[in-house]
Amino acid sequence: MTSAPDPDLFRLAMGRFATGVTVLSTLWQGHDHAMTANALASVSMEPMLVLVCVEVDARFHDALSESGVWGVSILSSSQRRTADWLSTQGRPLHGQLDRIPHARGRTGVALLEGALATIECQTTDIHAAGDHSIVVGEVVSLGVAEHPGDALVYYRSRYGVQS
Repeated sequence: MTSAPDPDLFRLAMGRFATGVTVLSTLWQGHDHAMTANALASVSMEPMLVLVCVEVDARFHDALSESGVWGVSILSSSQRRTADWLSTQGRPLHGQLDRIPHARGRTGVALLEGALATIECQTTDIHAAGDHSIVVGEVVSLGVAEHPGDALVYYRSRYGVQS
């Protein structure tokens, strides 16, 4: 019988996969909830579906599960400080977006100004997957930057830039 793969080696291997950086947002019980995420994928064109993966223990998970709507802001390279802030565990919930320029989308969720693109979704399914949930949403609105800059990417546990 072979031993299970080493979790540290798994983390290292997955770190070799470059991803874009996003901010997920929702509005629940009158408060904005947001987090930095890189687990985003296009699922289907008809209907238009995307998925995000959210850690079950994250406070964002409960807010997302209950609200039923959420936004994705795909970050530009100039938004690294925002990515850092919204990935800080234990940050205050109230006012976490006060210093981050944003607008309200069709569903009321915060969408970050200066993002390369924004996507608003209504949750269609939530699937348990280990210590995360896979949240599938139908796209209800889209926005793209007219003059997009460079993308903020995550590779080998570090932020970088992709032109």
